[in-house]
Amino acid sequence: MSTEDRPPAPRSLAEALRARGDASLGALLRGRPDLITPVPTDLTQLATRAGTRASVVRALERLDRFALQTAEALAVAADPATYGELLGLMAGDDADPAVVAALPHAVGLLREQALVWGDDDRLRLVRTARELLAPSPQHPSPTGLGPTVQEATAGMSPGRIQEIVAAAGLASTHDSVSAVTALAGLFTDRARMAALLAEAPADSLDVLERLVWGPPYGQVTADPAPRLRWLLDRGLLLPTAPGTVVMPREVALHLRRGLAHRAAEPVPPVVEAAAAHHPQVVDSTAAGQAYTALATVEELLKDWDEGGPAVLRAGGLSVRDLKRTAVALDVPEPTAAFWVELAYAAGLLASDGEADERYAATPAYDEWLEQPAAERWSQLVTAWLAATRTAGLVGGRDAKDRTLSALGPGLDRSAAPEVRHRVLTLLAGLPEGAAPAPGSVLARLRWERPLRGDRREDDLRGRLAEWALSEAELLGVTGRGALSAHGRALLGAPAAPAPGPEAEPAGPGDKLPVHHHHHRATPLAPLSPAEQAVASAAAARLLAPLLPEPLDHVLLQADLTAVAPGPLQRPLADMLSVLADVESKGGATVYRFTPGSVRRALDAGRAASDLHAFLTAHSRTPVPQPLAYLIDDVARRHGHLRVGAASAYVRCDDDAVLSEILADKRAAGLGLRRLAPTVLAAQADPAGLLEGLRAMGFAPAAESAEGDVLITRALAHRTPPRTPPEPVPDGPPVPDDTLLSAALRAIRAGDLASTAPRKPGTAPAADGELPRTGAAETLATMQAAVLTGEALWIGYVNAEGAASQRVIAPIRVEGGFVTAYDHTADEVRTYPLHRITGVAELADDAG
Repeated sequence: MSTEDRPPAPRSLAEALRARGDASLGALLRGRPDLITPVPTDLTQLATRAGTRASVVRALERLDRFALQTAEALAVAADPATYGELLGLMAGDDADPAVVAALPHAVGLLREQALVWGDDDRLRLVRTARELLAPSPQHPSPTGLGPTVQEATAGMSPGRIQEIVAAAGLASTHDSVSAVTALAGLFTDRARMAALLAEAPADSLDVLERLVWGPPYGQVTADPAPRLRWLLDRGLLLPTAPGTVVMPREVALHLRRGLAHRAAEPVPPVVEAAAAHHPQVVDSTAAGQAYTALATVEELLKDWDEGGPAVLRAGGLSVRDLKRTAVALDVPEPTAAFWVELAYAAGLLASDGEADERYAATPAYDEWLEQPAAERWSQLVTAWLAATRTAGLVGGRDAKDRTLSALGPGLDRSAAPEVRHRVLTLLAGLPEGAAPAPGSVLARLRWERPLRGDRREDDLRGRLAEWALSEAELLGVTGRGALSAHGRALLGAPAAPAPGPEAEPAGPGDKLPVHHHHHRATPLAPLSPAEQAVASAAAARLLAPLLPEPLDHVLLQADLTAVAPGPLQRPLADMLSVLADVESKGGATVYRFTPGSVRRALDAGRAASDLHAFLTAHSRTPVPQPLAYLIDDVARRHGHLRVGAASAYVRCDDDAVLSEILADKRAAGLGLRRLAPTVLAAQADPAGLLEGLRAMGFAPAAESAEGDVLITRALAHRTPPRTPPEPVPDGPPVPDDTLLSAALRAIRAGDLASTAPRKPGTAPAADGELPRTGAAETLATMQAAVLTGEALWIGYVNAEGAASQRVIAPIRVEGGFVTAYDHTADEVRTYPLHRITGVAELADDAG
């Protein structure tokens, strides 16, 4: 392309954006979704928003280390800089080949994100980014460079500048500007600078060595030592304030051989495999963990069936209740906090909202229990992937030094889902069965997001990654540290890369894409809810065959125990949990039958014959005699006594039994008195009376007003229907394709309205001002445009008083309204004529 054919260089970011295609603008809006929240009216407003401090800070924080280093180098380069100057700062005099290869992509990324604009011969960093990254005494540059000669000599007397120029061996000049230019020219000339430094005393060179990589400031006394005096005389150090000197940027760059950074990092650290396992071992281990996860959540909520722990006044579980839960689940407290938070995130538990508020299972828990095991698992992990609530923080302190409690406020961390997803994506980049070295995962994440400034926040991302690795193992997404096949499916990831000779030198982690220009392949973008639902269903299908089949039998033992050698079918497990107490868990569950547990089954409405039949049907071994005797013995005494409401009464056909109760000292608190030979009245309520008599060794049954035995089922306490907690987003969501194309159309149309050329004599008085015409002229122009089908440029003020410019093609004018196709909104709209400030015709070539 000849120079004449080349389009003119953009003079502003808005012009640079105007020259972009839709794909390029779309990539910008996906990378920086805050720019279309709300949709800007035109490209000038988009450029203004892209230059605001909050938006630029956010964009810089989302850059990888090399792209950020490139932006930092541009902040210390001339403004504008050429690509060659930038390459010199990044690759140095030795032109590091890795940097040379990676720099075009980094510059392309900065351009795409609208942090840099202009052609390669005039690269400009957005002004706000330059202010944030350029060196100043208050905010040192990450490059360690100081101010330029021109900046450092700004307040210096002309006489002193001339003295420095002379001492440096340069000819004196008539003015300070040319003197400073000459000095800067000397410092940037490699050969002349080398000659000057060759004359320097060794201890003066030592001073420069100490300052060269930053910070560039040093302290001096009122009477500097000879080694410092030599440097000060020649401007190699310049005074910035009384007692402080600085090494000018040009001097440091000479000593650094042109490098802006001590170590550029163009290549992301490789995620290294620490161990390799057979993929089948990984999958079966992960499936075992997945099954344990389901059993743990079930056990947690069964434990809270009668109503769980109380809700603290500030929200959340008390430390004591978390301890109790950890003991019940036989896990450490941080792990118990994870299971509680997971059940909450999945919508399986919530607070019941009663006056004495407690935690309990939700109705969704009962639906969850009815699903196949693999689908229950997929529901848990899908909730885990998206949750911003972070169980790892439990027990820590918030900004006001209050303890963070499980299920309490203050646990949301917006970055959690993205870090979780990214960690799993890095694992997916390793060959099947390979478990990563956690340190290499953290190093890779730090390269991808080198957060500046707040070190605590930086530390949080590392902790989030460590928690993600351990939680993935607890949930069975990974097995032995390696991503399972169902874990890979959960990400919607392709099959694992096959280990091969090409993977050896670079390491398997390098197979992962580091950057991509289009949104779907961006490694940091988790799946949309619809895509995640498909991926979770695929993961469940892969996991299902690996989970143990529920059994329909147990092994009854002579010592009044039953052994379940694996998971039991739900009806069998539910009945057995009523008829017996769980004694120990593990690969096999041991249940123990006691008089109390048998009575619980009888209270639940089962007859002794039902219990015998149930055990015979579900035992692989004959029902042992001691167990049959226990059931019959408890059943014979069960319901022999009847309790009802008198306040309460006891009735029994055998008056000798009632006499025995009355004579027992333990009955004193029940306030019993005989009403008839077979009836005692009590002060206690029926429930208290039942408890009291059971404590005395009797087996009473409650009865209704009709005299029937009351069946007491262990009715589970449930909350009203509850929605799971909403994740707290990390800024505006990435726009989908529909929103993106609508936003682009609106911005382009708005830009057409604000920049379209008008016919001579109709342009507004000042750029951006709304057109002004009288009512009669407006109406006449509108009516003419209806006939010719031409588009018009109008100024419009809406009902809220907000003014805008629009391009419309009038279709009909009647009754004080104009109906027109609005190019700005891309739809037909009706406008009241009295709200139109004026109208102008567009030039013929405005298309």
